[in-house]
Amino acid sequence: MAAAPTSMLCMEVWGGIEPVDTTVRLPGLDCWVYAKPYAGSQAGGDVHYLSSCATGRIIRVLLADVSGHGAKVAQTAIMLRDLMRQYVNYLDQSKFVAALNEQFADMASLGTFATAIIATYFAPTRHLTLCNAGHPSPLLYRRAEKRWSLLKGEEPSLPLGIEKVTDYEQFSVQLQPGDLVMSYTDSLMEAYKNAEDFVGMDGLLEIAHGFSDPQASEIIRHMLDKLSAMHPKNLRDDDVTALVFEALGEERSPTWKQKLTAAGRFFRSAVSHPLAMQRPDFKLANIGGAIIPALGRKWRGKQK
Repeated sequence: MAAAPTSMLCMEVWGGIEPVDTTVRLPGLDCWVYAKPYAGSQAGGDVHYLSSCATGRIIRVLLADVSGHGAKVAQTAIMLRDLMRQYVNYLDQSKFVAALNEQFADMASLGTFATAIIATYFAPTRHLTLCNAGHPSPLLYRRAEKRWSLLKGEEPSLPLGIEKVTDYEQFSVQLQPGDLVMSYTDSLMEAYKNAEDFVGMDGLLEIAHGFSDPQASEIIRHMLDKLSAMHPKNLRDDDVTALVFEALGEERSPTWKQKLTAAGRFFRSAVSHPLAMQRPDFKLANIGGAIIPALGRKWRGKQK
């Protein structure tokens, strides 16, 4: 049974490696999160995080499939949370991605690496910027066109931690109200469609095409039910994690109380951890847009 919806606060980082089935409400987005660690464990190797910036305009989504299980992944999840928090107010996610890769490269001697989808949604313009580090491509549903597609960049990228200096591709798409994005870990694409062949990303896309006028809250359940029915081994031998988020027609603006709470968190971090304070990047849409909303609507990211 899905848990009651969670409404995220400004300057909050939410998620982890534990099992979950819930709805998360953010400014400009609704997100559905499902995570089921392997063999009924209370912690898996898939890591999911969501964050919201101090003004509620920048939403970041991280889904990572980390090598291994147990204490090593738990420590990695803490590192990922710390980095999410450090870059929570950055509109441009490229430095965040570089920091992620550097951290995993430093852990390479332990055999730790990860595939990941890193996404930043800017609510004023509904632009979604993505980086795919060796991870399965998300699915995109265009509500107006009633069409599913794979959301892919121009070049495949390495998993995090393989090379310490890597220029990860960032690309952006503009979402319209009602558009959906589904990200997932490899247990879905590695499900069997018959005794010998995997479903693969194209197979997941084919399944998605069968969802007529899909409701965001039902997509994960429908997808998992379809895969489970294909083969008795499916979704049983690995962690299973999926996130679906839907672009809203209007921003869900934070209340003044939430803004004051976020400001308090920001200044406490500046005092207690000045070297790792959650400062914003100096983008006109980020800094100026917080004061003059029209400036925020200038952001477009790197369009596909």
